[in-house]
Amino acid sequence: MHELSYTALRNTCDASFLDCDTTEDLTPHAGIIGQERAVKVLEFGLEMRGKGFNIYVSGNPGTGRMTAVKEYLEKASSSEPVPSDWCYVNNFKNQYEPRAIRLPPGMGTILKKQMAEFITEARRVLPEAFESEEYAARRDNAVKATESERKRLFEEISVRAQKEGFILQGSPQGLLVIPMADGKPLSEQEFLALSAQEREDIQKKREQVTEELRSAMRKLRSIDGKITDDLKQLNKDIALFTMGHLVNDLKEHFSDFADVVEHIDAVQNDIVENIAQFITGYRPQPGMPQMPWMEEVYYRRYEVTVVVDNAETDGAPVIVELNPTYQNVFGKLEKEAQFGVLSTDFTMIVGGAIHRANGGYLVLPVEEMLRNGISWEALKMALKQGTATIEEPAERFGYISTRGMKPQPIPLSIKVVLIGTPQLYQALMGGDPDFSELFKVKADFDASMDRNGQNMHDYAVFVCGFCKKEGLLHLETGAVCSLIEYGSRLAQHQEKLSTHFALIADIIREADFYARKDGAGAIRSGHVMKAIEQKIYRSNLIEEKIQEMFDRGVILLDTSGEEVGQVNGLSVLSTGDYAFGRPSRVTVSTGIGKGGVMDIEREAQMGGPTHTKGVMILGGYLLEKYAKDKPLGLSARLVFEQSYSGVDGDSASSTELYAILSSLSGVPIRQDLAVTGSVNQKGEVQPIGGANEKIEGYFAVCKAKGLTGRQGVMIPASNVQNLMLKDEVVEAVRDGHFHLYPITTIDEGIEVLTGVPAGDKQPDGTYPEGTVHSRVDLRLREMAAGLKAFGGHHEGL
Repeated sequence: MHELSYTALRNTCDASFLDCDTTEDLTPHAGIIGQERAVKVLEFGLEMRGKGFNIYVSGNPGTGRMTAVKEYLEKASSSEPVPSDWCYVNNFKNQYEPRAIRLPPGMGTILKKQMAEFITEARRVLPEAFESEEYAARRDNAVKATESERKRLFEEISVRAQKEGFILQGSPQGLLVIPMADGKPLSEQEFLALSAQEREDIQKKREQVTEELRSAMRKLRSIDGKITDDLKQLNKDIALFTMGHLVNDLKEHFSDFADVVEHIDAVQNDIVENIAQFITGYRPQPGMPQMPWMEEVYYRRYEVTVVVDNAETDGAPVIVELNPTYQNVFGKLEKEAQFGVLSTDFTMIVGGAIHRANGGYLVLPVEEMLRNGISWEALKMALKQGTATIEEPAERFGYISTRGMKPQPIPLSIKVVLIGTPQLYQALMGGDPDFSELFKVKADFDASMDRNGQNMHDYAVFVCGFCKKEGLLHLETGAVCSLIEYGSRLAQHQEKLSTHFALIADIIREADFYARKDGAGAIRSGHVMKAIEQKIYRSNLIEEKIQEMFDRGVILLDTSGEEVGQVNGLSVLSTGDYAFGRPSRVTVSTGIGKGGVMDIEREAQMGGPTHTKGVMILGGYLLEKYAKDKPLGLSARLVFEQSYSGVDGDSASSTELYAILSSLSGVPIRQDLAVTGSVNQKGEVQPIGGANEKIEGYFAVCKAKGLTGRQGVMIPASNVQNLMLKDEVVEAVRDGHFHLYPITTIDEGIEVLTGVPAGDKQPDGTYPEGTVHSRVDLRLREMAAGLKAFGGHHEGL
């Protein structure tokens, strides 16, 4: 009977691998620890600039994906060029479609500042120019010339009317042509008193005079139009002359940027067209009240809105958006209330994370993106179109149709990095046809790494950097070793270390707390162990309650003696943040019938599919082993006693098979041993999960009931590499108070449990007399004969 040595139960760490007293003597490392595969993929993904080669970083939460990727990107991007600034300016042709302007980094704020200074200066100098004596003189000259022409034309038509016996008289309806007699206007009665012929002659002359009057009035209107044009041209000339040096200086400063020069010309033209607003001040439209703030609102049309300012950016930007709502990622159009109505303009455009990351890298948590479904759809649209658009989400996706602001889209050159779990990656690959086209690079973050000298040293270097970053006490070498052993326990493997650095960091923080309470200058091994123990203590109330039920005999479990058809099985319970082992009594009842092996848990709808599969495999084993020369006239009932919360997993299938073999053979099974391990149809014992928790759970029950020196656990031999047991279990094995047996086959296991040889099949198909298999085979023959005697209809209860 092979038994494990205590040295195989835990891979202890030798402090000699660190050539220092504390981690303070080490140099922090800025790279990603233990993720060589992920680093290579990231390198490829960053250098590959083809369309759709965005990156999905896959890994479990707590493995440091986000922090590691951010630090890696910041380091890689530091040597890349700084991207452009982006600004929005008014589109004077269509105010609903602001224009986007691209500028070198830092020039956006300069343009904004200089444009503001230009408008301020224009508002000062233009009124002065139009109040000058020179302007007044030129305006008076233009007006006088036109007035004299008006006067001359009016005098001509008046003389012509008098010659024909008429006088021009003003009225609310305009100029009237009134007939005269003896130099006096005729009244209506006098006119009617004339003869019909006289009235007809006067009417004909009046029509001629009226037609000449109309012609004169057209000339007057032309003269009025000319004076208006002349004054407008004068105002334009004065405005252009006054602003000339300001505009030229501004255009000279931005002469290399055609879009800016074009915008400056547009601003100048708009000022000229609306020169009255600069001369007399802003006047609202008729019927609108005059508010103090309205004047400043009017002059917003000349401002510059900087949505991306890379003046202080070093290298390509790395933007991490942890709350990827639509507005946070794609920007928004802010609004303000004016007279009870919400309004907006281009000065209220706010860029999002995708704009700030343009020319660099955008890191997003995919789970949060999917919670904001509009954000996810908008991201895919932006990547497919290659543009970043700022607009209302409801309008973008067709939920409403109103006239609103539609800023010009900005060309997009960006690498998007999604952070998510493997499960979400699979769901997106299967459920979203766009995903595989847009995210062609997958970087897997492993949950563990090899426990070798380099990685252990990297662990210590990580501790050094973490302590310095958070201002914690540094760890002595013994404490580092305790942390490394804890990392192997988290990884559930003697030759692995967990990359769940969030948990490691929490232990360091808590150990620092206890070290400071003790007044220590550095964190010792005892502080790390206390942090681990206290972390367990805060979460193991349920475990202690169940242990109390074992102590009080509420949950029945024998840890000594022998029983037929009864085995101590092991399972793992989880409370979310803590998992622990729970021993359970597994029993079986067998009889004649054709029902085969029935799982009571399944029949009661308390068994999961994996457990059901494990039970069905038992039937395959029995058929393979015993039913070559006879029918299997067996009806067996399996159950986990006092199990009320459901059972899943196949780790108890070997336990259940031992119980069946014991029941059929009549050979009792040791109750001081507990069993775990799955089995295949060939009788090979396969590895299971939670080996440490299961062993420690059974040890705790045995310790409470009293260690006899015979108690122990049978585990699959392939699980030995997973053992990182608590010190008290290791010490009990060392002192011979507890035992662990590595098992590779059911035959080995049944011999340990019963002390009776399993028996190898002989050439004639039988088993040596007195062996377990011989007894089982004999009993199954008897059952087959009994079933035949019953006519094959016996199904058991």
